[in-house]
Amino acid sequence: MLTLALPNEEATTALGVRLAIALRGTTAGLFVTLAGELGAGKTTLVRGLLRQLGVQGAIRSPTYAVLETYPVAGGHVHHLDWYRLATVRDLEGLGFRDLLGAGQWVFVEWPDRAPAVAATADLCIELRYAPVASVEAQIPDSPEVGRSVTVSAQTLEGEQVLKRFIAG
Repeated sequence: MLTLALPNEEATTALGVRLAIALRGTTAGLFVTLAGELGAGKTTLVRGLLRQLGVQGAIRSPTYAVLETYPVAGGHVHHLDWYRLATVRDLEGLGFRDLLGAGQWVFVEWPDRAPAVAATADLCIELRYAPVASVEAQIPDSPEVGRSVTVSAQTLEGEQVLKRFIAG
């Protein structure tokens, strides 16, 4: 498990870049959950990852479409938002099982909507709001809201990616 401070949006984007670099050694595919409140940086993290993997053009939040897929070297990145799931059966309608496998990297926001499925993730990323000292505000003793992230591995493949991530 790894916990880091993310004082601003740039740090969250950089986290995505760093994760993309760690993923490059993965050919088996990976299932990653992204937990956190609204606005905590889940889509920002994925956007940084996708840019690092060479995705050009618009990178949309999957909030309305529920699923956005991006071709990348060696496969695809699937970015899902489970917030509006009514039941786990909704995943069948999305073809979720077909998204998993070699060359497929699946990133799911709001994993708490299908906890039994989320429990099978390789990596779990949790973004939280956290106060940080404010340099920009220049108001003594006035905290600004930043974020922190905890990354934990649940499978052997997840552990290998986390080790590469930590190694930098």
